[in-house]
Amino acid sequence: MRFISGKASRRAAVAGLAGVAALALAACSSDSEPAASESGSSDDVAMEAPEYGDLAVQLSWIKNEEFSGEFFADTNGYYTEAGFDAVTLTPGPSTGVAELLSGSTDVALSDAVSIGSAVAAEEAPLKIIGTTYQKNPFTVLSLADGGNIVTAEDMVGKKIGVQDSNTALFMALLAANGLTEDDLEIVPVQYDPAPLTNGEVDGFIAYLTNESITVEAAGYDTVNLPFADNGLPFVAETFTVTDQAIAEDREKLKAFLVAEIKGWTDAVNDPEEGARLAYEVYGADLELNPENSIAGAIAQAEDLVVSDETASAGLFTISDALQASTIESLAGAGIELEPADLFDLSLLAEVYEEHPELVAYAG
Repeated sequence: MRFISGKASRRAAVAGLAGVAALALAACSSDSEPAASESGSSDDVAMEAPEYGDLAVQLSWIKNEEFSGEFFADTNGYYTEAGFDAVTLTPGPSTGVAELLSGSTDVALSDAVSIGSAVAAEEAPLKIIGTTYQKNPFTVLSLADGGNIVTAEDMVGKKIGVQDSNTALFMALLAANGLTEDDLEIVPVQYDPAPLTNGEVDGFIAYLTNESITVEAAGYDTVNLPFADNGLPFVAETFTVTDQAIAEDREKLKAFLVAEIKGWTDAVNDPEEGARLAYEVYGADLELNPENSIAGAIAQAEDLVVSDETASAGLFTISDALQASTIESLAGAGIELEPADLFDLSLLAEVYEEHPELVAYAG
């Protein structure tokens, strides 16, 4: 999906992020204290903290600053506090659909088009239960002295570099703007934007908080055609799970959301530290550029993760209006769904009802 400058390793190694669930101590009784009743109940016996075992999370991309909230949740013990023994963060690139359907992951960070396509075309039993990014971060990146793609029409006759995992997204962009693949040339590329900078392609599918920053930082005059401003204002970095998980592991998923809210609260309030966790700790083997990581972390914290809706309803919320605009985006790409087919925000609503203090994330 995206590229980070440096010698970023593409291997999909699973990082074990171990934590031990804390147990509440049962109250001790003495001869002077009232004994428990024959039924075994006693107000003096403390309940143990929940234990949810292990959880597998499929990331959409490599371990860079995009996942600083997850890094905070692990580093600061929020997963452990929530009742997990270990939470593994498996790097992408991946839409997470195959992993969810095979049962190899419990939660996938993905996007509305990838999940919506699977639900509509394959009747995949998947639901989005929250989203990190309130705004679609994808863009067609070009160079001012090259493709100079300012409008969708500017893509006509141009060569556009599209990664395999982003093909559905790009086809949705074309459809939303009345274009087809016959209007341009799609060039298969990987995640390194070198084909753009060396002139092999006129445009390159990228992230506003990633390649747009790294290519500009390398000294190029860049131009962006944001998907969100050109017919596809859908949510991204979505927390997606199976219908079965919602039915059978509801409390486990809610505990995960609590830990994630805490982690992303830290990421929003201290993006530079979130970036440091990426380039010094979790993505240390990727040789990430610290300055670019910091710029990306600040950009996502200010422009993508928060909104007027999150300010009033809390992080990860997907308002009715945002659900509607997402569904409209999908419809423009030929993906016909109702909000209930794609979203289940009931778990997040329960989390905030049970933990109202988490709504106020601003530091």
